[in-house]
Amino acid sequence: MDAVVIGIDVSKDRLDVAVRPTGENFIFKRTAAGIEDLVARLVALSPALVAIEATGGFETVVAAGLAGAGLPVVVVNPAQVRAFAKALGKRAKTDPIDAAVIAHFAEATKPQVRRLPDEMTKLLAELIARRRQIVDMISAEGQRARRMSDHRLTRSIARLRKALEKELAELDRSIDDHMRGSAVWVENEKLLASVPGVGKTIARTLIAELPELGSLDRRQIAALVGLAPWTRQSGQWRGKSFIGGGRKSVRSSLFVGAMVAARFNPQLKQFRDKLVAAGKPKLLALVAVARKLITILNAILRDRRPWQPLPA
Repeated sequence: MDAVVIGIDVSKDRLDVAVRPTGENFIFKRTAAGIEDLVARLVALSPALVAIEATGGFETVVAAGLAGAGLPVVVVNPAQVRAFAKALGKRAKTDPIDAAVIAHFAEATKPQVRRLPDEMTKLLAELIARRRQIVDMISAEGQRARRMSDHRLTRSIARLRKALEKELAELDRSIDDHMRGSAVWVENEKLLASVPGVGKTIARTLIAELPELGSLDRRQIAALVGLAPWTRQSGQWRGKSFIGGGRKSVRSSLFVGAMVAARFNPQLKQFRDKLVAAGKPKLLALVAVARKLITILNAILRDRRPWQPLPA
């Protein structure tokens, strides 16, 4: 008997569900009662996989409800699902069709089911994300201040920046308190921050938004953050390699760490300098440093040993 695979298209008010290989379709409301009814229906079907398309946060409560019931849930990338639909020639787009495509995509690609973050981890990720937003706003106001010539406008910007900096300090205190709630997080932060170039903010971003760190191999972890290069080749033609996909916020934090490490971490500085001396573009060398950095951090959490510089 073929394994049962479920595809769920999540919108603001409803959940469209498709079942493969039977072709069944049904709809539930995206409410607490609707999710309970969905869980009961899916438990009876004993699916091998339940795939939910990421939809800007609407999917979170659904995925958590299904995972809490012990169902094998995976949140899939909408861009990959759209590309799969295009390859199948599916031009029409409705919620039931989307659910069927998601189920077909999951059946064909068999994405790996990973443990969803618990409530503490989700809250830490939200605090970290909010901190990132505040920092971006402070930076944007600083850019505006440099373009202003009227003193009234610069004073307005200064007042807003002062308020944002106060909010940032409050967020940092909240993150500190939340981190102290987990002895594992505190220990992981110490291990990650032992690497020159990795500060407290980067360590906490990795803890909150990359909980798989330390449990995957180096290729898998690089792919998860979008630092694994992919090539374009056809016959004798070979295009440039690119990176992309993965978790953008984690990748951005790693680039910051790589820039610092390329100056102050002797091992990674030497690695970067060798690449540049060999004729590699500086940006490509930075990407390589970021990839090596995440590999090192992954090994540190895996082995539970802090950074050990190589002997001279």
